[in-house]
Amino acid sequence: MLELPIVEPQNTGTQSRPKRPEWLKVRLPMGENYRNVRSIVDEYKLHTICQSGSCPNMGECWGAGTATFMILGNVCTRSCSFCAVKTGRPNEYDTDEPRRVAEAIWLMKVKHAVITSVNRDELQDRGAEIWHQTIRMVKERCPETTIETLIPDTKANWEALERMISAGQEVVSHNMETVPRLYRKVRPQAKWERSLEQIRRIKDYGKRTKTGIMVGLGETKEEIFQSMDELVVNGCDILTLGQYLQPTKMHLEVAEYVHPDTFAEYREVGLSKGLKYVESGPLVRSSYHAERHVF
Repeated sequence: MLELPIVEPQNTGTQSRPKRPEWLKVRLPMGENYRNVRSIVDEYKLHTICQSGSCPNMGECWGAGTATFMILGNVCTRSCSFCAVKTGRPNEYDTDEPRRVAEAIWLMKVKHAVITSVNRDELQDRGAEIWHQTIRMVKERCPETTIETLIPDTKANWEALERMISAGQEVVSHNMETVPRLYRKVRPQAKWERSLEQIRRIKDYGKRTKTGIMVGLGETKEEIFQSMDELVVNGCDILTLGQYLQPTKMHLEVAEYVHPDTFAEYREVGLSKGLKYVESGPLVRSSYHAERHVF
């Protein structure tokens, strides 16, 4: 099996760093379907989190004819220490983007579409109008396609949240990313309680709710279990758990490579606590096997 380049944590000389294990090998992108998806993405001048986020599953997903579209540009106003997406002040606000996303999804004959975005904290509505129009146009162009939207933190702008989630998507996801203790290090511009409230409000709106947590950042099992409890209480239906991988030397280092057996344990514990679906494995990402989460 060929491997995608994944940065190894650097040894500082004071302590040994974990080495990437065999179970984290992934296939290089290739094949006709991969080339077709790439051609459509390029032709319609679209962004995908697959590329911008250096996702290790890009070869598998694009080879299967699917991609996670990223709207509102490819520059994020947040500076999360785990994320490969560019940070800065965006200058892109493309009102034609919703139409192009809908057309691309139609051309790809996608049965289940996943759409995400960068954070746009500089916009009063956090980009909610582009979100709403994108979902509406996809539904009009592809009425048989189900949609999952992975939305950013609205910073408690609940009117913006309602606009984002009111256009007919079946699943609404918002990633917690890590346990509360590590928020200042991993998500310095976010708050655990605020993201948890966002999930609760999405559930109250009547949507199927989903979130994702990375492991290997220094969390404990007990913290993962406690986080599961809080997610269940606040109405989360679906949880994804995957291994954090350092995208560049400038990003947070991996504290631990979690064994697949532990991921299996997390899945069983999560289901026993009341989560309806748990996708748990070293290479699992938010949109991995997302079509299975529409139930």
